[in-house]
Amino acid sequence: MKAALTIGAYEARSVLASAQRSVNLYMEPNPKDSPFPYMLYPMPGLLRVAQASPETASGWRGLYWATNDRGYGVCGDTMYAISSDMSLTVLGQLGSYQGIVHMVDNGTTLIVVDGTPNGYQVTLADDSFALINQGAFYGADYIDMVDGFFVLNRPNTSQWYISLNNQASFDATDFASKNGFPDKVVGVGVARRYLYLFGQLTSEVWFNAGNTAFPFERLPGVFMQYGCMNANTIAQMDGDFCWLARSEQGDRIICRAQQFQATKISTFAMDNEIAGYDTVDDAFAYTFQSLGHTFYVITFPSAQKTWCYDLSTEQWCEWLSIDENGEFQRHRSNCYALLYGRRIVGDFENGNLYAVEPEVYLDNGQPIPRLRGFYHGVDDDSSRLSYREFIADMEVGNGAGNVEVPLYLRWSDTRGKSWGNAIETSLGREGEYIKSLQFQRLGMARDRVFELWWSAPVRTALSGAWVQVNKNNE
Repeated sequence: MKAALTIGAYEARSVLASAQRSVNLYMEPNPKDSPFPYMLYPMPGLLRVAQASPETASGWRGLYWATNDRGYGVCGDTMYAISSDMSLTVLGQLGSYQGIVHMVDNGTTLIVVDGTPNGYQVTLADDSFALINQGAFYGADYIDMVDGFFVLNRPNTSQWYISLNNQASFDATDFASKNGFPDKVVGVGVARRYLYLFGQLTSEVWFNAGNTAFPFERLPGVFMQYGCMNANTIAQMDGDFCWLARSEQGDRIICRAQQFQATKISTFAMDNEIAGYDTVDDAFAYTFQSLGHTFYVITFPSAQKTWCYDLSTEQWCEWLSIDENGEFQRHRSNCYALLYGRRIVGDFENGNLYAVEPEVYLDNGQPIPRLRGFYHGVDDDSSRLSYREFIADMEVGNGAGNVEVPLYLRWSDTRGKSWGNAIETSLGREGEYIKSLQFQRLGMARDRVFELWWSAPVRTALSGAWVQVNKNNE
């Protein structure tokens, strides 16, 4: 029988329903005449392109591509300009050392906020750096730009405020309150020139009405019954926002705003796992695009977990790195920007900048394990099945020279509760493009879950498997 993979990561609250982990693999639909409906491709690897000086190398907190066609970033407490050759120039120091920062510019001035009452500005003409010292500037958790106005939330209040038009100056009268519901404004964001106010429990949308006293007003008839748990999880994707949401009824789900309505995009399996995390206060997210796929990437540092949502398939996967002991941990990226045509991320615990490269199959020289679980193999009448052969349908033969690239198969006969020892075959030497990845004489079970695992530093792709079974008529 053909074992096709049709969903992303889904390890259900009870693994009796589904035990399909999908680690470092994203899905792409195949043409309709293909043997399998989807192909699973490796998530990109990381190639180091720069490193901040050791004294400031506590991890990157933000990256940004400015309208002067230059890159900027914050590592530790240091603000850098990033040149096209990825060389780093120190511009100044922030008063904070940790936590995600957000940046945006209006064509002349770039403003940086870090969730404290402080803010910082870079004059784009000469890269001069300074602390913002204005009485009407209150800091922010999030900053964005629309129609020449900087827009910011005023922390721990229901208010938000704006700059003067096309200026980095602030007037104490240029503020408004979230008025659809009296919850505090957690963060703000701009998409398609609409301004989203994310509150603790609800969210609303404003637009530039051109009013003289205050240019913005609330969009009539638009109100979302989901607020935001953490401003750092707000990220724009294809004109819509995704964020870690909560409401008066509950929390810890991931929503996407579509046509001014909040739609849950996290699966029940994810909701169950996120509910078990000790904290989500340190969660953050960003979006990036690669090979036509747009990804929303959300990391929960305390839980050592990074989840990745693919807009094109609406499926999730785990995007993980490994630590010095070879154990899974959160992905190394802490922030992202498209700089000089390259997808660049900053490391969460050192000064490394990496290019995110689809054709790189290592994380800065470290292996990237790929893991994929299959669905439950159960006969219609729950008879015991004899598994004669499992053949993985994968792209093979991309190893270097005579190097054997291993592929591992393990399985669970306890419905995903426990697993046996893995058995091994080879993905083939260089040029062995028709090698059959066979595992034979695999015993009997009433309900079996297979799982493939590999860590090949070469191009691979998985579409499914062929499984030969015989019914054991007891």
